Amino acid sequence: MPVMEPASPSSFPTLVIFLIFANVVILVSPKSTIEPCSNSDSCNALLGYTLYTDLKVSEVASLFQIDPISLLTANAIDISYPDVENHILPSQLFLKIPISCSCVDGIRKSVSTRYKTRPSDTLSLIADSIYSGLVSSDQIREANSISDPSVLDVGQSLVVPLPCTCFNGTDNSLPAIYLSYVVKPVDTLAGIASRYSTTITDLMNVNAMGSSAIDASDILAVPLPACASNFPRYSSDYGLIVPNGSYAITASHCVQCSCGPGNLKLYCTPASLAVSCSSMQCRNSNLMLGNVTAQQSSAGCNVSACSYGGFVNGSIITMLSTSLQPRCPGVQQFPPLIAPPSSVIKYSPFAPAPAPQSEIAGSPASSAVPSTSSLPGFNPATGPTGSASGASAARSLMNPMDILPAVATLLFFVKLMIFDSS
Repeated sequence: MPVMEPASPSSFPTLVIFLIFANVVILVSPKSTIEPCSNSDSCNALLGYTLYTDLKVSEVASLFQIDPISLLTANAIDISYPDVENHILPSQLFLKIPISCSCVDGIRKSVSTRYKTRPSDTLSLIADSIYSGLVSSDQIREANSISDPSVLDVGQSLVVPLPCTCFNGTDNSLPAIYLSYVVKPVDTLAGIASRYSTTITDLMNVNAMGSSAIDASDILAVPLPACASNFPRYSSDYGLIVPNGSYAITASHCVQCSCGPGNLKLYCTPASLAVSCSSMQCRNSNLMLGNVTAQQSSAGCNVSACSYGGFVNGSIITMLSTSLQPRCPGVQQFPPLIAPPSSVIKYSPFAPAPAPQSEIAGSPASSAVPSTSSLPGFNPATGPTGSASGASAARSLMNPMDILPAVATLLFFVKLMIFDSS
């Protein structure tokens, strides 16, 4: 039987380096949110988009093939301004883009948009600039079976796949709508959590992260508190969900629904654009959609309300409800509307999420980050999207400090091997 000779001392540094590298590779967990699904139902989601140049409202909507009015209401921009669809929005403005997220091949994906190429376009320019890093050049190339990415025909129609997440419109069993957010160089996970009223732990769990480390151009799914509807399945706006602090337009521009700020209960009224709409009066009453009456009595407050029940076969469904409540409700509060933006204000609701003010510039995020167990990684190739560059999806999620225990263990065993061989 052959005798195994101990390895020479000169080979130990090479062995240590190899084992450390192998251990780090094992700990790598790609950043990609994958949401399995088993049906064809679509759901509402949002994209975080930063304008690469000055664009009209209609031009932004065209990039994503969405309704311009839906774009405005999702950002609580006043749609009553004259010719608002042709208003020019400033470069670097951050917007929430409402999209419909569908189930494709067993995972959640947004319905891809289409882009017509111009003379100066490259795949990298389209991905990183025009679509603000929401897609990678490799993803566009694969979606369009492009063999030579250096050759693009002017006027060519490209399929642009975009990320989306829904998780059944809930977060921790509460209504939520998910924003696909492209991480900026100034961002920290704590800053993103603070800006969007969520927690570091929740962001890590939703995005299957092994640590709180994030890199510029990563794409994170960020849950936003929302108001959910309970419309019947046969209504065309079934599953409508509206993020807190914003609006949604529905029923062929006839109905506008809002969420917050006082509570997370969906509140719908006739839209300011309503022109040719079906009746919005509740049957057997003189109340119109959104009207609430309250009458104090010795037993409490008698409250009657005319609420929205969905858009069915071109008709607006209204529902009359009456209830006895301990106190009469106050005046309905609406999310504040803003004028169509003409400039970008730092730290405005339309700016990306920077690190919290309390953090020292250049210092890492607070060490008091709630710990979570490492979640299994996923292969970005099977997910809706990874990151804007494609490469960052393969970066390690681990901080350098995270691998020190593994390194120490390896060095301990190496010392034992040296001692045994001596």
